[in-house]
Amino acid sequence: MDLTIVSGLSGSGKTVALQALEDIGYYCIDNLPANLLPHFASSLMNSPGSQAAVGIDIRNRHFLETLPDSLESLKQLGIDFHILYLYADEDTLIRRFSETRRRHPLTNQATSLVEGIRNEQQLLASLAQSASMEIDSSHTTPHELRSQVRNLVGARDGTSMMLQIVSFGHKHGIPSDADFVFDVRCLPNPYWEKTLRQQTGMDKDVIKFLSSNPAATSMVDHIYDFLTEWLPAFERENRSYITVAIGCTGGQHRSVFVSEQLAVKLKEYGSKVQLSHRELI
Repeated sequence: MDLTIVSGLSGSGKTVALQALEDIGYYCIDNLPANLLPHFASSLMNSPGSQAAVGIDIRNRHFLETLPDSLESLKQLGIDFHILYLYADEDTLIRRFSETRRRHPLTNQATSLVEGIRNEQQLLASLAQSASMEIDSSHTTPHELRSQVRNLVGARDGTSMMLQIVSFGHKHGIPSDADFVFDVRCLPNPYWEKTLRQQTGMDKDVIKFLSSNPAATSMVDHIYDFLTEWLPAFERENRSYITVAIGCTGGQHRSVFVSEQLAVKLKEYGSKVQLSHRELI
C-alpha cells in the first residue's frame, strides 16, 4: 500500500493537499489521532495497491506526542510511508488567518497569533525534519499547490520524470512554479471571432480555427522540439518533475489549444504528462 502522511503549519494548505490527493484516487482522512495510525494502515494492508493519505497536525496536540511510536509501529509492520510537510513564511500565515478570520489552534486570550505560529513551528520541528517531501506554499495559489502535490506524488510513484503542462492567462499572472514559460499571444486570437468568444481551446470550433493556422501548428511543433531536446538532460539530473506553462491573454483559447496539442504529442513521445488549465477551473 501507499501511505502519505500530510502535516505542516496551520494555514499552509494541508486541506488543499489532501483534496488534491483525494482527486487522484487516494483515500483521505483528516485529523486522525496519531495513535490510531498503525490500526488504520493495518486495515488497508489487505488491499494491494491501495493509496491512502492521513492528515496529522497540531490540532491533535495530545495524540501528536505519540506520533514517533506510531511511525515506528508502521516500520515494524513493513508499511512504506512518506511524510509531506507544508509550511509558509510568517507574514503569509498571518495574512491568511487575518483574511479568513479563522482562529489559529494554538491561540487563546493569552497567546497572540504570532506566538501561536512560532510555538507550532517548534512543536512540529522534529516532524518537519522527518519529512521526505516539503512544499513552501508562501507564494502559491491553491491551484498551484494542488499541481505541486500531484507532481510530487506522481514523480514518486514512477521512475520517470513527471511533466506538468499548465495553460494560463498572462493577465492573471504567471504560475509561480513554472520551469519553462511559453508565450503564445502572438497567435491569432479566437476571442475576436464572436462565435468562438465563449468557447475554449478544447471546443472543436476553436480547435478547427487554430489548427488551420500554420503559425499555431508551428508553435506547437517548435515547443515540442525544444522540450524533447532538453527534457532528457533534466531527467539525467534526477529532476522529479518539470512544469511547462503556456500562456495567452486570458487563458481560455490559444494557451489551452497549444497545451492540449502539446500533451498529446508528448504522451506519444513517451513522457509522463499531467495537463491542467488554470483559468478554466
